[in-house]
Amino acid sequence: MTTHHQHYINGEFVAHQGDRWIEVINPSTEALLSRIPQGSRQDASLAISAAEVAQPGWEALPAVERGVWLHKIATAIRQREPELTATIVAEGGKTQGLAKTEVMFTADYLDYMAEWARRYEGEIINSDRPNENIFLFKKAIGVTTGILPWNFPFFLIARKAAPALITGNTIVIKPSELTPNNAALFADIIQKLGLPAGVINFVYGLGPEVGQELAANPKVGLVSLTGSVGAGIATMEAAAKNVTKVSLELGGKAPAIVMDDADLELAVRAVVSSRIINSGQVCNCVERLYVQEGIYDRFISALTAAFQQVTFGDPAERSDIDMGPLINAAARDRVEQKVAEAVSAGAKVVLGGKRAGDRGFFFQPTLLTEVRQEMAIMQEEIFGPVLPVMSFKTLDEAITLANDCEYGLTSSIYTQNMNTTMTALRKLKFGETYVNRENFEAMQGFHAGWRKSGVGGADGKHGLEEYLQTHVAYLQFS
Repeated sequence: MTTHHQHYINGEFVAHQGDRWIEVINPSTEALLSRIPQGSRQDASLAISAAEVAQPGWEALPAVERGVWLHKIATAIRQREPELTATIVAEGGKTQGLAKTEVMFTADYLDYMAEWARRYEGEIINSDRPNENIFLFKKAIGVTTGILPWNFPFFLIARKAAPALITGNTIVIKPSELTPNNAALFADIIQKLGLPAGVINFVYGLGPEVGQELAANPKVGLVSLTGSVGAGIATMEAAAKNVTKVSLELGGKAPAIVMDDADLELAVRAVVSSRIINSGQVCNCVERLYVQEGIYDRFISALTAAFQQVTFGDPAERSDIDMGPLINAAARDRVEQKVAEAVSAGAKVVLGGKRAGDRGFFFQPTLLTEVRQEMAIMQEEIFGPVLPVMSFKTLDEAITLANDCEYGLTSSIYTQNMNTTMTALRKLKFGETYVNRENFEAMQGFHAGWRKSGVGGADGKHGLEEYLQTHVAYLQFS
């Protein structure tokens, strides 16, 4: 019997009143996993109102007590790791190892943010007047909302909810309609723990309805979205009506630069890892590769051999594979079309280039050469296991090519020369640069993009402060 999930609002699972349901499909087998409500703006508004009622009481708790709740959730997540991992594998097509990493990283993230309870602080500012103190307080924003993607759906719950809660805010979350089952388990966890009603709420549905309400409702003080540029623009437009603060992580087209003095074995391993993680469906993955002329042929040969070793299949059946499927048929078809367009424009398929199997949404690991900078494959996000490669002569040329993009999320460089490294770090126009390693951020860093890759950011101290606003008090005394 297919599971029918329910919204989680004000501490209760709320039966869906409408007749519109969304089917959740296993991308490896195309089997029906569950159905979720296609929620309405009214459902979202109800959840926002519940969060509004709960917020003053939640903020009144000492921050350290709010942190205790985050620790409790983290512990409960670890206790249910096998169930959560299996759920993420089934609905997202993620490998077992990566799904387990996501579950455990989510628990660690909650613990990390809980520890900020005693660390985030205001300031005392020197006054120009005698007998006056200027205090800068950091205070909760109020009701926040989170709109989640499907590629790291469980972790993104924590990335948005943990900093919101530790700083005294409440939150309403819209999971992706493609991967909502893990959110239902998260809701079950917090209900069983007895988290105060209304502090975290989940509403299922589509962006044009639920997402728009989460951005446009005047009771919302901050809306945080991780998704496409189009979704980010729509969120900003909706939020603008009430001048609501937005925090957006959008697309990426990460360049990797391999210099002729690089450790080639390390560079090949890191580039391949960064390209095939989650079947290439990660915003900070390597999306285009620039290799210096002196090592180009050797590097392509080694890269081809590494790509040939990549294994893929149904991750629920095998724990030793490198890749699963793409998320749905539309994603597979889009990647297939992008490769075909690149070939038509003159690109050469060294390896792969086609869909795989007769069941599920699999696409072969693909390596493209003889591409040009102006091609769409070098400018537009692929979001699949496809890597286009170009050669370059000088570092300045490589940096110019890397910066020639409307996105600015992540970048990477492989070199053993410190001067080269520092030049690249000074000139690359991206929110993150990885040197001699794969593209994957740390929870204590700050994950933020330039240009069309987003506004604001997440993680670490600076991500926490996204959920705070300032209140300055001028205290004159005699």
